[in-house]
Amino acid sequence: MPSEDPTAPLRGYRVLELGNLIAAPYCGRLFAEFGAEVIKVERPRTGDELRQWRALRGDTSMFWYLHARNKKSITLDLRRSEGQALARELLRRVDVVIENFRPGTLEKWQLGPAQLQALNPDLIIVRISGYGQTGPYRDRPGFASVAEGVGGMRYVIGYPDRPPVRTGVSLGDSLAGLYGTIGALIALLHRDRVRHERARSGDAAAPAAPGLGQVVDVALYESIFAVMESLVPDYDAYGVIKQRSGALLPGIAPTNIYPCGNDQWVIIGGNGDGIFRRLMHAIGRDDLADDPRFAQNPGRWEHHEVIDAAIAAWTSGRSMEAVMEAMLAAGVPAGPIYDAAAITRDPQYQARGMLETHAVPIDGEAPVAVRFPGIVPRLEATPGRTRWLGPRLGEHNEEIYTGLLELTPDELARLQQRGVI
Repeated sequence: MPSEDPTAPLRGYRVLELGNLIAAPYCGRLFAEFGAEVIKVERPRTGDELRQWRALRGDTSMFWYLHARNKKSITLDLRRSEGQALARELLRRVDVVIENFRPGTLEKWQLGPAQLQALNPDLIIVRISGYGQTGPYRDRPGFASVAEGVGGMRYVIGYPDRPPVRTGVSLGDSLAGLYGTIGALIALLHRDRVRHERARSGDAAAPAAPGLGQVVDVALYESIFAVMESLVPDYDAYGVIKQRSGALLPGIAPTNIYPCGNDQWVIIGGNGDGIFRRLMHAIGRDDLADDPRFAQNPGRWEHHEVIDAAIAAWTSGRSMEAVMEAMLAAGVPAGPIYDAAAITRDPQYQARGMLETHAVPIDGEAPVAVRFPGIVPRLEATPGRTRWLGPRLGEHNEEIYTGLLELTPDELARLQQRGVI
């Protein structure tokens, strides 16, 4: 396993991940990608359910290998008192803990914020749940799919004459993980700045100095609601309830998907005033470019069906490549709609390191080359990197329990025999 990267921006921080499936593990993944030591706690014998989600062959999914990259896996039964005692010892030694259990679960295990910050007053606790730690819905179970409905997103996805649909990925989980990471980094920045200020003023060891830990409370539905733009303000100000509009962006035109030859599609955004004129000239519709009704967006939106029909008539008789060539030459924002195969062939993905190739064993066979997403965001001086893919279940038990917690090999063996780890 590669040694610590001296350029990693989060090196020196230690994170304990207690989460399962997607939201909390996504938060932990971001820490791990940028150099933090992330210790992932999994159930003995079964591990995180994500290990088998979308595993089309073999017993470990590509989803797991991606989401757990750079993490250290230990097994620990948090439902048992011995497991809770070991968790408390770990929590004395970390900067951040991430969890996504139903509210009250940590408290039931004597691992709630009050107990943890008594052990480690500077601990940052990231809590991700369906509805947050407070409010009348706090005890409800919640998955991202439900949160996308409650947060207002599902209602506006799809076509007006059909039921709402989903986006095809667990967007609510990923957004919650992102907000959890942002919140934890803000809390760490505050903690470290106050530590620095105390040290500079000479009162760093003052007995009365309060702890600098805090709880980051992330709700899945709020993570969705936060990206819904002016959904509610438009309702209050104009009495408008945003509806499903298919591929259109209501109130803005032209911006849509258009058919090309060979059953391919292209997205064209010609909604700027100057861009619209260039687009119309490119498709041979000088009449529309010069029509005063379409000089500004309100008029274009009023007649968007006429404009979209003109664009579609032009694109449908051409290949994707020909459409893209014409749009790029005209300076019009446009792009193809890619599937996975198209992404792997695209030179932009390759040039920016967004396709990392790693050797992965599948079905007990010899490892095969598998491309995984690169790391986002790109930092010029301190980039994130993949040091290893998701580990085997309990792969780091010995390192963490005998190294970090200083248990003896005999103690470790007894815990394993009793099923605590």
